[in-house]
Parts: sequence; structure tokens; C-alpha cells
Amino acid sequence: MPIRYRITKRSNTIANNKAPQYIMQAVSTGVVTLDDISYQIGNECGLSALDVKFVLQALGPKLKFHLEDGKIVDLENIGKFKVGFKCKADPDAKNLSPKRNIQKYHLNFQPSKEIKRWLKIGINTYKEGSRSI
Repeated sequence: MPIRYRITKRSNTIANNKAPQYIMQAVSTGVVTLDDISYQIGNECGLSALDVKFVLQALGPKLKFHLEDGKIVDLENIGKFKVGFKCKADPDAKNLSPKRNIQKYHLNFQPSKEIKRWLKIGINTYKEGSRSI
């Protein structure tokens, strides 16, 4: 299925002329829940949707456990996850401490090679509200 987009007006607060600019913005077409994915996978294999859901639910705490241990979690055809953080610099290395200098933590995601190739090829798109898909 193609990805829907809309054209959005944005003001440029950095440039000197500050003339408005237009961008194309991807539009979500809904949400797929864990139940939806569990049901779909259950229909494609010998496991029930409930078994699949329990496995997927167990993935969250295990992902957190290994990330907290400083590991990169490689989910093969999905991609890799690792923890990163934004840090405030200091001219003296002796003054650096996690409590004082780490401002916030985030999760880095690196898609698998398969997903990267799919994105590089490009995805079909269409303008929101147009009749052609």
C-alpha cells in the first residue's frame, strides 16, 4: 500500500527572510495493535494468536533488561536497538558525572539491511484527499 502525505506550511525561524515554506508530511492511516499482529502471525504459523501475543509481550521486558545491561539487541530482520543519551559538555573531564551531565536517555534503532533496502528503493506515495492511489 502507498504512504499518504499532506502538504504543510511551516515558518522558518532560523533564516533571515523568514518566509514560510511548504513541506510534504507523511500521514498515518491508523494503528496496528499487538492483538492485530498476534492474530496475523497466528494465522501464518502453528501457534495460536494468544501464544504469539505472550511471546511478543515478553519481548518488551527482555529488551529493557538487555539494554539496561549495556547490550545492543539485534532482532535480525527487524533491526538493532541500543541505548544512547544526550550529555552536557564540560571543559574539565573530572567534572563529568552521570547525574549532572546526562540530560536525557533515548533509544537508537538501526533498521535491518532488508528494511534499509526497502526504504532506499522508495515507497509509493499519494496526496491526502486525491482519488488516485
